[in-house]
Amino acid sequence: MGAGDWAVLMAAATAAGWVDAVVGGGGLILLPALFVVSPQLTPAAALATNKLTAICGTGAAVVTFARRIRLQWPVLAPAAVLAAVAAAAGAATVSRIDKDLFVPMVMVVLVAVAVFVTLRPQVGTTLVHEPPTARRTVLVVLTAAAVIGFYDGLLGPGTGTFLIITFATLLGTEFVRSAAMAKVINLGSNFGALVYFAAAGYVWWSLGLALAVCNIAGAVAGSRTALRRGAGFVRAVLLVVVLVMVVRLGWQQFG
Repeated sequence: MGAGDWAVLMAAATAAGWVDAVVGGGGLILLPALFVVSPQLTPAAALATNKLTAICGTGAAVVTFARRIRLQWPVLAPAAVLAAVAAAAGAATVSRIDKDLFVPMVMVVLVAVAVFVTLRPQVGTTLVHEPPTARRTVLVVLTAAAVIGFYDGLLGPGTGTFLIITFATLLGTEFVRSAAMAKVINLGSNFGALVYFAAAGYVWWSLGLALAVCNIAGAVAGSRTALRRGAGFVRAVLLVVVLVMVVRLGWQQFG
């Protein structure tokens, strides 16, 4: 690859890290860039290399959020392990799923998310008066880790977004705290999918690790921006990213 190719990938990795730390969806930035610069990559190799890059940025985001937000590690740590197992299962199942049917379903869900967030502006921007019970928190977090973790290994786009919406809606947490929780689960799902892809020999290690440096920088900047700007900012970015994901998936599916 030439200097221009590296510049494109480094910029994409940085932007992906920023977006992913705030609301998720960074893969929709880096994956197309990988295919443009390296068209010889198979879809599995591109997904695997993206996971290697993303797991580094996600880890950096978790550390940044954890320094400012008190997280429920007794719940989130087991959930991250569950997400890793689910994502590995999703990655192993990817060849058996008819994506011509699956992608439109994801698009419908994303549109529903955008409509819901638009019509319910208080979701994720204000704290609930009655915090959820410990039992409800455990149930929601573990279920989300299993279901969305499987989806992350299977397809991936919007994993962090789905987690944020789930926590904000069902637990009443603010978007910034939801983003922090989502990053912990997403770290687990990234790890599980990466383990499967690495075992299958799909990962382009040198490229993925080189881009990881930029992704980490973007993730740290994104998490700090979310912490500084607050829930309203995260809500606005979330809506933009959801719409971009719908357009991107639609173009990929029907274009």
